[in-house]
Amino acid sequence: MAKKSRRAKARQRARAAKSEQELRPQQLSTRPSELQPPAQVSLKAQDSTGRYQYVMPEIKRIGIIAGPMILTIIILYFVLG
Repeated sequence: MAKKSRRAKARQRARAAKSEQELRPQQLSTRPSELQPPAQVSLKAQDSTGRYQYVMPEIKRIGIIAGPMILTIIILYFVLG
């Protein structure tokens, strides 16, 4: 599988920086100690979703290929068995 392009990585970094900037004004209005842990968790969640975007399409492809193969094996079992 091909790696992500640098342009895609740059877009993700820009989105993460933008979301950080949006969180900063909220932190000034409330206590920073309360908002700091959720902000860290959300950045990790964004990072993992960006990292594994290809997983669901790959699982669908595997299912499309494996389904007919398993069905064929079952049919051959009854026909030849």
